[in-house]
This record gives sequence, structure tokens and C-alpha cells, in this order.
Amino acid sequence: MNDAFKALADPTRRTILQLLKEKSMSAGEVAEHFQISKPSISHHLNILKQAGLVLDERQGQNIIYTLHTTVVADVIGWMFSIAHSDTPAKKNRNHIKDEEESE
Repeated sequence: MNDAFKALADPTRRTILQLLKEKSMSAGEVAEHFQISKPSISHHLNILKQAGLVLDERQGQNIIYTLHTTVVADVIGWMFSIAHSDTPAKKNRNHIKDEEESE
């Protein structure tokens, strides 16, 4: 999961994921949405692929990239589990908030 978070740290890669959410695309189609070189787009796609966030499939001469929703859902699920857990820090914040309201 660390690779997924590292991949998500880059705004270009987050934008690529947004594009792939709408439809599967080739690297060239993805590149049309950016003002950076095609090799740079390929590099970003490779990082997303290594993190498991996108899948690739050869179709003729093109490689088509697709959002790997299972891994994305796992990352989101993990983030929600952290945000909604009853951790000591969260309990402490709630305790401080309760004290402030009673004053």
C-alpha cells in the first residue's frame, strides 16, 4: 500500500486517475490532457501501474490503461478506517471538546 500512497502524492498522477475514472485510455490519449512530454506521461503511468492503481492491456499497437478500482477501493477503505477509528488521539480530542463546551 506504500507504493499506492507514494503514487498518489503526485498531482499529475492524481489527475491521470481522474481521467481513467471516466474511461480507459492509451498513453497518447492521456498525454493530450497535459502539457508535459509523452515519456513523462509514460513514466507516471508506469508508477501508477507498479502501485497497482492502474491496469494495462495491449490492444494492437496500443497499450490501454484502466483504473484498477479494487486497489483504489482498498486504499480508500484503509483511509476511512483510520479516520473513523476510535484512537486514543481521537478520544483525547473529543474529551477536550467536551470540556470546552461545559465551560
